[in-house]
Amino acid sequence: MNLTPLRTIAVLTASALALAACGESSEDTAESEPSSSETIEVTRHLPRLVVSTETGLTTLDAATGKVLGEHEVRGFKRLSPVGDGRHLGVAMGDGFTLFDSGLVEKAHGDHSHLYETGPALTDVTYEAPEPGHLVTHHGVAALFSDGAGTAQVVPVEELAKGAEGTTVEADAPHHGVAVPLAGDRLLMTEGTVDARRTVRVVDAQGAEVARTDTCQGVHGEAVAAPQGGAETVVMGCENGPEVYRDGRFTKVDVEEDYARTGNLAGSEESPIVLADYKTDPDAEHERPEQVALIDSRTAELTKVPLEASYWFRSLARGPEGEGLVLTTDGNLTVIDEETGEVTAQVPVIDAWTEADDWQLPGPLVKVAGDRAYVSDPAAGKVHVVDLRDHEVTTSLDVPEGVVEMEVLSGAA
Repeated sequence: MNLTPLRTIAVLTASALALAACGESSEDTAESEPSSSETIEVTRHLPRLVVSTETGLTTLDAATGKVLGEHEVRGFKRLSPVGDGRHLGVAMGDGFTLFDSGLVEKAHGDHSHLYETGPALTDVTYEAPEPGHLVTHHGVAALFSDGAGTAQVVPVEELAKGAEGTTVEADAPHHGVAVPLAGDRLLMTEGTVDARRTVRVVDAQGAEVARTDTCQGVHGEAVAAPQGGAETVVMGCENGPEVYRDGRFTKVDVEEDYARTGNLAGSEESPIVLADYKTDPDAEHERPEQVALIDSRTAELTKVPLEASYWFRSLARGPEGEGLVLTTDGNLTVIDEETGEVTAQVPVIDAWTEADDWQLPGPLVKVAGDRAYVSDPAAGKVHVVDLRDHEVTTSLDVPEGVVEMEVLSGAA
């Protein structure tokens, strides 16, 4: 990996400019003020839903379902929280464009003032051919470009201002991911478009700190609760996951030769990571009926059988670290992460079938606080589940064909 100054940052694209015009954009981009004709001070923030469809982005009040803003932008869009509770990185075209939900917090001495304003797609775009994963950790964001094989590393508090950061280059372009670590270190994959099996950790000068070459088909990551102060990241592989902790990688033993854990859901409240678990290397669309719990303390994996299958957007974590899986029988399955016991099944939507194309609409689950938000594209709804009482409390109308969804609370 090579570390170089960030070459291209905060580029104003024509598409982003056209979209920003939909929200009466602010001229004060240096302060990252949201675009709106009205800004009001509030005593607390109410969560906002941002959903993507083939034709655009829609922002809704997560409590009432009221539409707060609509932005037309066609094509597939990937949504990623940047970690400040306010902004999303929208991967589309050849870059990441910052989306402002309109939930504003301004520090004022020993306290803060809270404001709400209209959502806006800003004019801040980070160039990234084939933009992929955006990961935030330790208050730093890493924006990975699959087409360039680079990670742009920027402090979260500076991200929406279009601040310069650092570009870390892999040896070759590939579908990869990077995770910022403490002490200005970076965990980053290496590989090519045909194969990838290497994960490295480098320091601020680019010197290698740790390395593994045994994470076949590396895909996906999750940060787990630190153990004894040791930063912990679990990486998904096709031959069993790997745990990075105490400055080294440890391979997790699995029974099968092929055991793919490519999609992971972590919680900084739990040392255990939830992951999918696929065992058929020849399947074009494997529909597994088991998930994995990976204990980062012991580098051990426990398989949990389910009563139905799921897909990569089915995994989430609850407020106490419990595992959540939205299965194709329409249930939100709750798993005790320590025992692997299924403790509840909450009926939420009708039975569904995973689409063959992963970019098409399909049910998904996101969590904010003690609420799970389950999209139901077939019904044009998002159902809100109380994770304390395990019941659906309300259902909100959303646009047809929701593909991705995020919930923003205003809190980092």
